[in-house]
Amino acid sequence: MISVNNRNFYFHRIRQTVYLVFICLAAVSCKVYSFKDVSIPPEVKTIRVGFIENRATYVDPTLSPQLTDKFKQKLSSQTKLIQVQTDNADYDVSAYVSQYDVSTSGVSNQAASINRLAVTVHLVLKNRLNDQKLGTPDFETDISRNFDFPATSSLTDAEATLTPQIVQQMTDDMFNRLFSNW
Repeated sequence: MISVNNRNFYFHRIRQTVYLVFICLAAVSCKVYSFKDVSIPPEVKTIRVGFIENRATYVDPTLSPQLTDKFKQKLSSQTKLIQVQTDNADYDVSAYVSQYDVSTSGVSNQAASINRLAVTVHLVLKNRLNDQKLGTPDFETDISRNFDFPATSSLTDAEATLTPQIVQQMTDDMFNRLFSNW
């Protein structure tokens, strides 16, 4: 049997939880706070994304088209920006793969056990609204990630499993660097 003090305690805790949920829902619905942390000025309406070329010394022919498509899909699903192909877009984004290199990462019994694929994308944002002092200033940055795979696999074999990871993680990093100030 629950005592009166315990019952009051549980009732008080439930009431606090309900209030907290209500406040969070009210804040989100009134757009006082957003859980996505994407910051795009309201004046920015359009974006142009060029094809993400692969300028690395080694070229995976499937990486560029997949990276370009995934990035455009992410923009469509997580922003209200309209993608255009004209030169007068508010934001003009260009990028290219600048590094796609394999090195040995782990050694076991004096033999390579893990290889590391280093991928770098050079990202450029041009804000066409800069003359009005709106939005993010122009910037260039490099985004790098490492992807490990067993040394017993060739790069060609490893790419079959690594390419989806590379595309997902690099797309997320590019998006976050542009719109979440990461």
